[in-house]
Amino acid sequence: MLAEFQTIEHHLNRIILGKEAQIKLALCCLLAKGHLLLEDLPGMGKTTLAHALADSLSLSYRRVQFTSDLLPGDLLGMSIYDTRSHQFSFQPGPVFSHLLLADEINRASPKTQSALLEAMEEQQVSIDGKTRALPSPFFVIATQNPLDQSGTSALPESQLDRFLMRLSLGFPDRAAEFELLDSDRGQSRLKLLQQQLSIEQLMALQAKVPHIHASEALINYLLDLVAHSRQHPDMLPLSPRAAKALLQAAKAWALLQERDYVTADDVQAVFPSVTEHRLDPKSRAAQPRWSLLLLRETPCAL
Repeated sequence: MLAEFQTIEHHLNRIILGKEAQIKLALCCLLAKGHLLLEDLPGMGKTTLAHALADSLSLSYRRVQFTSDLLPGDLLGMSIYDTRSHQFSFQPGPVFSHLLLADEINRASPKTQSALLEAMEEQQVSIDGKTRALPSPFFVIATQNPLDQSGTSALPESQLDRFLMRLSLGFPDRAAEFELLDSDRGQSRLKLLQQQLSIEQLMALQAKVPHIHASEALINYLLDLVAHSRQHPDMLPLSPRAAKALLQAAKAWALLQERDYVTADDVQAVFPSVTEHRLDPKSRAAQPRWSLLLLRETPCAL
């Protein structure tokens, strides 16, 4: 099945041109059962990437445009009174899907942003005193514009911590952008994509991640990185949840490399994407600073 996953990566690279590293990290995030935050200027392909992931993995897909007047009920669903049966019936919102694209999440009010917290952490929502389970797998891809743009509201640290990774696609290089323009025939590039993996196959791969071996020396190196963040006065300390997220992402990265054990290279490959938004919530995804500093200052004896 991993061969099919690599085929998905190949097809995604035909749709999002020149972003091989970011696509691999996005697939790693999905394998690790994490949620993904994409931060970039409008028009960089964030929505296209989310849609392509859903199509290639047979996932039900819903997109919600977050605006200042979006209410939690618009996202989670609500009970509506039926005059014929004289009963309330629950109408599920778009969160009841395998992959939810929360587009421009930082343009919504903090109350609506926080409505996603329980869903992202527990894979369930509580409405009208009842707990309702979400589909499995459940994966949130949220996009946000840079905070210096008008109409944006920064995500609180508690919600940022729910995202396993934060990525920036950035501008394509000249060759990739030339190919994008030269091959434009007025049709969506998503039509190039075909379903490669069923939901059952995806969940079977996700189930392999926790069984990837991490040695004591590897875990100690990871803990050294976390401990160093707690001694630095200019960055937020990494929590135990962040340490667990880092190990889970490193295991998923190792699986993508077709290995059953984690190396220091795996930790270093995912470290900026997993930790930068936790170390400094106001930083930009395209310009990791504190995470790279920790990698440079923390010795690795592996």
